[in-house]
Amino acid sequence: MFLSRIVLRDLNSIDSPASMASSKKVVTRDEWERKLRDVKIRKEDMNRLVMNFLVTEGFVDAADKFRIESGTQPEIDLATITDRMEVKRAVQSGNVQEAIEKINDLNPTILDTNPQLYFHLQQQKLIELIRVGKINEALEFAQEELAPRGEENQTFLEEIEKTVALLVFEDVKNCPYGELLDVSQRLKTASEVNAAILTSQSHEKDPKLPSLLKMLKWTQNQLDEKAAYPRINDFTTDALEDPSI
Repeated sequence: MFLSRIVLRDLNSIDSPASMASSKKVVTRDEWERKLRDVKIRKEDMNRLVMNFLVTEGFVDAADKFRIESGTQPEIDLATITDRMEVKRAVQSGNVQEAIEKINDLNPTILDTNPQLYFHLQQQKLIELIRVGKINEALEFAQEELAPRGEENQTFLEEIEKTVALLVFEDVKNCPYGELLDVSQRLKTASEVNAAILTSQSHEKDPKLPSLLKMLKWTQNQLDEKAAYPRINDFTTDALEDPSI
């Protein structure tokens, strides 16, 4: 990423009219790899990046082993990761009330200060009631717990209406809001819960590594307009591929 920025800066010189009239600048693999070797990144910074990812994503065992092997200290108590993952798993399995109780045990202020998160948890609870066919209980819950919130917030009201619409269709596959019953909806709510807990612990809610990869992709796209160079097309392998000239 840092290399791409350096090369992008170096390639600014080709923006002259004469250069623009010619073909793109070609950077050979040898030249590119030499530039890569010239970029110095401290091992400590790389270790902190790895630890940040493990902690944020909740890989507590891996984070502990990495702490021992690298000497990199996590920014939060690793014990809190286990608690956070228990909450996340409860939401992902549809046990919303259990998740709410665990959140309150972990930090009662999280839901008190985040009405949108609490609403989405209650909405998820309604979805779970509909999923198992508890229609009367779902209607009662929507009326008593969600409707008052909808009266105060137009966005909440619209989400309530979409969720209750699931009750109208015998075959939810034909419902325009059937995706609410998909596992992806549970994962979305669980991700929101995870982010809120991390924020309450003064930790970034998103890992840094994906953001850096997005920045790398953006930088490569900028370079593509100016030069042909060995680029990374598959971030899972990190392999350089020669440009097609």
